[in-house]
Amino acid sequence: MKKIALFLIFFICSTVKAQETTTPQTALEFQQDLNKEYANPEESPLTEQDLKSFKSLDFYPIDEKYILTAQFKRTENERVFKMKTSTSRLPEYRKYGEITFVLEGKTFQLNIYQNIELIKKKGFEDYLFLPFSDESCGKESYIGGRYLDLRIPTSNTIVVDFNKAYNPYCAYNHKYSCPKVPLENDLNIAILAGVKKFHD
Repeated sequence: MKKIALFLIFFICSTVKAQETTTPQTALEFQQDLNKEYANPEESPLTEQDLKSFKSLDFYPIDEKYILTAQFKRTENERVFKMKTSTSRLPEYRKYGEITFVLEGKTFQLNIYQNIELIKKKGFEDYLFLPFSDESCGKESYIGGRYLDLRIPTSNTIVVDFNKAYNPYCAYNHKYSCPKVPLENDLNIAILAGVKKFHD
C-alpha cells in the first residue's frame, strides 16, 4: 500500500508541473506528456496487458471554452477529514476553498482540497486538488470522475482548465487506491474536455 501511495504522489507531482499555465498549447503539451508517462513501464499505471498495446489515451478535442477564470473563495478554519477512496485507505485532506464559474450560461461551484501529506513536501506547499464528476461520467468519461491539479492563487480568481482533467489511476488498474469524488463536486453539466474513459 505504501508503494501505491508513493506512485500516486509521483503521478501528482508530474502532472502539477504540467499545469502551471493554461493555454490551448499547454493543454496539448500536458496531454502529450501524459501519453509519454503512460507508455513508460517505469511510470505507467496500466496493466501489463494494456501497456503492450498502448498507443495513446483518448482525449476530447481541446476547447478554449473549458479554460475558465473562476472566482476563488478561501474557506477558513476547515477541519482535516479522511477522504474516502476506492480501497480502505483514508488519506487526510482539508477543504481549502471554493470556486465559482459560469459555463454555458449556468453558474457552478466546486470545492478545492489540500492533501495534508503532499503539502508537506518541498515545492508542493501550494498544491490544490480538484476532484469532480459530471454528466459525461459513465458515458464518454470515467464513471468515477476526474481530477485537476491547481496552485493556490494570489488573488480572488483562479484559472481552471478542464482540458487538463485526468483520470485517477483506478480507471486503468484496480490495484490502486484513489480518492473518490465528494458528492458536492458533482456537476449537473457534461464537461466534454480532458481525458475520456479508457475501456468501455
